[in-house]
Order: sequence, then structure tokens, then C-alpha cells
Amino acid sequence: MKNENLSNYIMKLRNLIILAACIVIMTSAAKEEFTALEKQQISIPTPGLFEHADAFSIDFGGFRSSDYSFPLPVGKAVVKNNSELEITTDKGDAVKAMFAGTVRISKHISGHGNVIVIRHDNGLETVYARNAENLVKVGDRVKAGQTIAIVGGEDRRTFLTFYIMVNGGKVNPEIIVQPKSHKLTRRTLLCKRKGNNVEMSVVGGDKKDKNREVAFYPLPGAKVISAYGRRGGRTHTGVDIKTTPNDNILAAFDGEVIMSQKYAAYGNLIKIRHENGLETWYSHNSKNLVNVGDKVKAGQVIALVGQTGRATTPHLHFELHVNGNRVNPSMLFDHATNSVKMSVYKSFLKTGKFSKK
Repeated sequence: MKNENLSNYIMKLRNLIILAACIVIMTSAAKEEFTALEKQQISIPTPGLFEHADAFSIDFGGFRSSDYSFPLPVGKAVVKNNSELEITTDKGDAVKAMFAGTVRISKHISGHGNVIVIRHDNGLETVYARNAENLVKVGDRVKAGQTIAIVGGEDRRTFLTFYIMVNGGKVNPEIIVQPKSHKLTRRTLLCKRKGNNVEMSVVGGDKKDKNREVAFYPLPGAKVISAYGRRGGRTHTGVDIKTTPNDNILAAFDGEVIMSQKYAAYGNLIKIRHENGLETWYSHNSKNLVNVGDKVKAGQVIALVGQTGRATTPHLHFELHVNGNRVNPSMLFDHATNSVKMSVYKSFLKTGKFSKK
């Protein structure tokens, strides 16, 4: 009996050792998530960034103070060529990660000195060059404000060369940060693919402004496959817009969810009530991600594109209602540019009516 118990104990111990070894291997594999080229080349497209749609948004207004850090909090920043920040400071100062993310490059690169590139969870990448010493390695997860390097420089000057990239291309840092005050600009940005480039535009203002008007097109990067109005002898009550299955559907405006369920031919349907009797409806979703009573913000992901209900292809059937009456969504949305007609929206907020022009 004792031998049998000992045998069972040895077997369990062996299994635990094997399991522990598997966990170590899996953890190691999870850290090594970049290709050889990604670990060598600074400017490189981000795999999968535009896999589901031709655009994505970043809401900096919702960031907490712990979600952001200026790379050299006590340094003096100057914009160079509308694409880089040169931040001067004292020798030995600590370089901080701007946002949370994963280290993609940490090595010496000719012409840049010791370089760190961090791929962030929000779709951006930040580059920290001419460091005296890198303190993180490829695959490391870092937090915003974490020390990642010691500042270096050249020609007896102590400075950091810093820039921000989207899909391998530099963007004007003043769109995101205020170089003089070091503050994050609290706005919502839309990043839209234009051929091999990425176009960035501001679609929402400072979240601290109580009078702000923030609005989103529900499917950035989508195209209209069926317009509002007469179709096949009956009225099409909304507009059908299409990207790819399971793409993110965004709330058009701030509001409250008043329905989130399967509903007849609509399939999975979400209704959101906004100001002045305005409602937006989102249907045929593969999955609803919000519940009745939820308070949602403009640009928040509320559902995934699907083909539930009566639908011949995965798409979003989007409707606009005012005080219970259907309205042509093109009154408020520009489908060609995937944007909101902000002047019309601002007018509606004041009057509760759409102009007949």
C-alpha cells in the first residue's frame, strides 16, 4: 500500500514538473511575438492593424493620469521637421515609456544610437533614440511611466530623439502631445488608411469640456451597400454598411442602451438613446457587447459585425430615429468620408431638428 502511495506521489510530482515546463515554454513563446524583421527595422507596418477595417480610433480623453507619461518629464522639448521631438535634459535622466505596450526593438542601430521601439495597445508605436543605455529587452511588457532607458545624446549634448508612428509612418507629435507643457492632448483621433499612408484626423475634442460635441461614424472604413429609401418595392428603413465580419461597431454618440437583444428580422439589435429624442439602431450583429441600461460613450465598441436576422451578407444595418420617426442617416452622416456632419449635429443639439436644406 505504501509503495502504491509512493508511486502515485511520484506520478503526480512528475506531472507537475511537466506542467511547469510547459508553462515556462508557453510564457517564453508568448514574449517572443515579433518576427526577425520587426526586431531589426524601426519603420515597419504593424501586422493586423487594418485587418478588419481601414480605420480605427484612439480616445485619449478617457486616459487616466497613470495611462500616460511624457518621455522625459523634466526635459525641454522642441519639434523637429513636424515629425520628431528633441527633448534636452540632464545627463543620467530616466527615459519613460509614454503608454503601456510591448518592446519591439531594443538595440543599437546605426545613425540612431541605442534605440527602443514600443508597440502600444492603442495601435501606436513610440521610438526612443540615442539612449546612453537601454534597460528593457524585446518582448518585455512595460507600463506608462516605466523607466526604459537612460538618456544619451551626441556631440556633448544630452537629449532624446523621440517620435510616434502609426503603421510604420511618423506622425506629427503635436497632434497627440503638447511639447511645452508635456501634457497629453485629450481628444479622439481617427487613423484611416490611405493607400500606403495613414491619415490622422481629430473627431472629438477635449473630454474635460462639458460642451464638447463628440461623434463617430459607426463603422470607420466601411462602404455603403444599400442606401436608405425605396428598395425592391418597399422602404429600406436604414443604411447597410459593410467592412468585414466581426469588425468593431462604434456608438455614434454618447447615450444609454435601451435595447440589446435578438429582434425579428434585425437579428441582434442594439438601440441607443441620445439627446433631444435621437436614437441610433445597430443590427445584424454577430455579438452585442453592451446591455440595457449601460451608459456608452461616442466611439465605444458596442457590437461586432454579423449576419444575424434577415441578412444575405455580414454587414451593419444602421438606422436613425428622432422622437420615434425614422430619418435618413445621410442627413447626419457622410458615407463617402465615413464621418459625421458636425455642423448638422451641433445644430441638432441646439434645436432638436434637422435642417431641411
